[in-house]
Amino acid sequence: MRLAVLILSMLPLAAWAQETGVTLGGLKADPSAAVEVTSDRLSINQKDGLAVFDGSVVVVQGTMRLTAARIEVTYGADGTSIAAMTATGGVQLAAGEDAAQAAEAVYRPGDSALTMTGDVLLTQGGATIAGQKLVMDLRTGLGTMEGRVTTTFAPKAKGG
Repeated sequence: MRLAVLILSMLPLAAWAQETGVTLGGLKADPSAAVEVTSDRLSINQKDGLAVFDGSVVVVQGTMRLTAARIEVTYGADGTSIAAMTATGGVQLAAGEDAAQAAEAVYRPGDSALTMTGDVLLTQGGATIAGQKLVMDLRTGLGTMEGRVTTTFAPKAKGG
């Protein structure tokens, strides 16, 4: 049970790469909110400091929801802190009107850094930003999209 509590307490490209700054206030972590993880299987290897949630994984913390086929949790050298969480397989992250999807996401709780890679698609309201790598600070909601970046803005409707 102690390990489950610990698990739940977490949550340079080539010169041709383009970058664009991203501000997504909805995609912020609330480290004080409870975390719930649901999956088909949980494997724990305390010797290697690794826990693996596998099969339709859903992580909910506050207003944020993360889904993926698999999430690996790597523990720090002390055996209790979480060094990194790596989500793979149809990764989707949503909070309010903000959402992101990618092939892989790595979250490092120590610096609140989230890195999503592989056909990243970010949506906020009617706007979308696509690229190959998104790096975000989940404390501030600020981020950078890298790779061949494509942005689409939907004009607001006039009138009533």
